[in-house]
Amino acid sequence: MKYSDLLADWLKSLGYTHCFYVAGGNIMHLLASVSEKMHCIPVVHEVAAGIATEYFNEVSKQGKAFALVTAGPGLTNIITAMAGAYLESRELLVLGGQVKTADLSHGKLRQRGIQEIAGVDIAGPIAVRSQLVEQVINQAEFAELVLAGSTGRKGPVFIELPLDVQGRKIEDPTSLSTVSNMHVCAMIVPGQDVIVDLVEDIRTASRPVLLLGGGISRQTAESVRTWLAESGVAVMTTWNAADRIGAEHPYYFGRPNTWGQRYSNLLLQQADLIIALGTRLGLQQTGFNWQEFASVGRVVQVDCDTSELNKEHPRLYKAICGDANEVLQKLLAQSLGEHSAWTRYCADVKRALPLVETCNKTDPDYLSPYGLVEYLSSACRTNDIIIPCSSGSAFTVMMQTFSQKTGQLIVTNKGLASMGYGLSGAIGAAFAHIDRRVVLVEGDGGFAQNLQELGTVAVNKLNLKIFLFDDNGYASIRMTQRNYFGGRYVGCDVSTGLGLPNWTKLFAAYDIPIMDLRPGFEQDEAFIKSFESEGPAGFLVKVDPEQTYFPKIMSRVTASGSMESNPLHRMSPPLDMELARQVMRYLPEEG
Repeated sequence: MKYSDLLADWLKSLGYTHCFYVAGGNIMHLLASVSEKMHCIPVVHEVAAGIATEYFNEVSKQGKAFALVTAGPGLTNIITAMAGAYLESRELLVLGGQVKTADLSHGKLRQRGIQEIAGVDIAGPIAVRSQLVEQVINQAEFAELVLAGSTGRKGPVFIELPLDVQGRKIEDPTSLSTVSNMHVCAMIVPGQDVIVDLVEDIRTASRPVLLLGGGISRQTAESVRTWLAESGVAVMTTWNAADRIGAEHPYYFGRPNTWGQRYSNLLLQQADLIIALGTRLGLQQTGFNWQEFASVGRVVQVDCDTSELNKEHPRLYKAICGDANEVLQKLLAQSLGEHSAWTRYCADVKRALPLVETCNKTDPDYLSPYGLVEYLSSACRTNDIIIPCSSGSAFTVMMQTFSQKTGQLIVTNKGLASMGYGLSGAIGAAFAHIDRRVVLVEGDGGFAQNLQELGTVAVNKLNLKIFLFDDNGYASIRMTQRNYFGGRYVGCDVSTGLGLPNWTKLFAAYDIPIMDLRPGFEQDEAFIKSFESEGPAGFLVKVDPEQTYFPKIMSRVTASGSMESNPLHRMSPPLDMELARQVMRYLPEEG
């Protein structure tokens, strides 16, 4: 029996059912073995394998996926996906091939074996574990390596396997098959005294908010949904937790962020107590001007990583190291006090500040991206999977405007904010739920970076609906150059040298139907039929290249050349004075 056969069996015993891969000579034994044990999906580029794997695992309830890449460029190509999963604390197992052990240079040469590169050194800084397996290890050791990325604070695991190790003959497989003494890193569960103190903090607060982050699992969110409705406490989510609670929930008050919903940002900034559960409270969440985050309130952060609690931005009233899921469940088992005056005010502010603001200008010949997303909010089913890409104007419009329904799954990767995530992520989600429709919203600039995976969509006939914002390039970069550099456009669209395809011809090359969406498309029977039918389809959304994107947090270039940003509650354009007084009751008046 080959060692690679054993590895495939062990992966299957750990719950792995799918493998995204690009074939290569240095993984030939592994690929042959796993292809007999699980569903193996070839993609065109290794970065797509990593992204698809991450998104598959985010939404799958049955089975797990891993990525398989060859040595050298196989590893370097998947690094972006590993970086994204690392920043978002998500599970991503990458098995990489390597040259024969006899050909390893061990750092003494730049390269000895063909395609040799020091994979574990490259992957190390963005992985929970990165290890070269030069000798056969037993099942327990292998399982401990694999599980390192799925327990505690999750993250990528990279296991590099030389070709001769993969193909090694194992005379007695039972000698390696042991699963005893596996160490699983369990998260700390805060003691009852911590919960009692936290409950008292909420009871005595006048304006408390529970801010749920991506560390709150979908299973936990589902289990506490009724309790949340009975708690009487205002609830918000981060972008990574967008699907943890439906927009129809009585105490749901939006997604605050630097590109957040204006009403949600205002309410968060007026809270006198913020309980941040399972969010690292990074600068996207607090605003770059973190010194003014929660300026009239206290912040309690619950996180499994002490480094996040000790980073000193934002300033914390209490730092609780532990499993945010356990803390939330214990909190909601208690009476959290009476806060109806605050939640009524939150509802008033929510009504006063609609998600789509009239300040944005769209040429009549184009579709408003905000209007499109409003339409998708109502047209998407409760069992749809929504992929709002990960960067650029299409992404921010989705996160500001889309109103999620209970039952929908929403996945993005905003930490790395890399273009090109949308299509590959949608592929992974589609394979995790072949019985559900996947709706992808992506910008043309980002889509172009991984457009080759249309082939993967087509050959597998995935039920994927692609809404492609066609605004002639990089809208967010164009906007930055307009706002801060006097409109001197450089490399942001076709007229400044950015090469983009004819999208209609490109989709046709893959035999994927595509249609232009123009004003009034909602009543077009051809659109409705395409959107509701099974299989892949593209919809080209003609967006005004000069489309404005408000509200937003504006920054200023200082005399020294640095940037200075407004706090979360001071979005542009400013509200008129009367409305501002109405919705900023608990914030100090600004001169």
